[in-house]
Order: sequence, then structure tokens, then C-alpha cells
Amino acid sequence: MSINEAMAFHTEAFQAVALWTGLSLLFILVLSMRISAGRRKFKVSVGDGGHAALTATTRAFGNAIEYVPVALVALAVVAVFYSAPVVHVLGGSFLFGRVLHAWGMAQEKQPAAGRMFGMILTYLPFLASAGLLIFAAVG
Repeated sequence: MSINEAMAFHTEAFQAVALWTGLSLLFILVLSMRISAGRRKFKVSVGDGGHAALTATTRAFGNAIEYVPVALVALAVVAVFYSAPVVHVLGGSFLFGRVLHAWGMAQEKQPAAGRMFGMILTYLPFLASAGLLIFAAVG
């Protein structure tokens, strides 16, 4: 691979990381805005005021904050070794999983299917990223 080919390869992979990072930031912003709207609705300044819907909204945000940063770091490192399509598959499935999970958390009847499928679509890209990175390191 020539230096120009290598630069193009990495540029495309990191553009894919940039896309999924930007979309993840917007997703986190939406989750945060849902908390603010819920606090206004229930007239709660701090916490959830004992409102189950606000508790679920807050946990959906908290859960995203727990997973998204690690996933984005993994995507960035994957982009060093693998192509943009690999980054897109991992980033897309991860973000779709987070959206499903947040939607599932908002359902009254729990456990909701969206929450379950969302966690599966969170775990699978994590597992795939881990495998790809371990392979890149030792292979």
C-alpha cells in the first residue's frame, strides 16, 4: 500500500468515526433534553422527584453515558486497523442499539423488547470491536 493509499484508507475510516461520534453526541443531547423537559413537566429541580417516568429518562441518559464513550474510543482504535465499512457497521449497530434501549426504557411495561434488543445491539459491537482489536494486536 502506498502512502497515498494508506492516507486515504485512514481518512475514510476516521471520517466514519467522526460521523458516529457526531451522531452519538446529538443522541446524548436529545436524552439530556428529555430529562430537562421531564423536570419542567414534574416541577423537579434536582433528581427525579419520585416520578417513575423521570427516573427511566434519567437512567436512559446515564446508561448511554456509561457506554457511549467507551464505544467511541473503541471505534477510533478500530479505525487505525480496519476500513471505514467496518467502522460504519460497528458504529451504526451500536448507536441503533442505544436508541432502541432508550426507547425501551421509556415504555411503561418493563422489561420492554426495545430495551432488550438495544442491549444486544450494544453488546455485539463491543464484542466484535474487542475481537477485532485483539486480533489486530496479536495477529
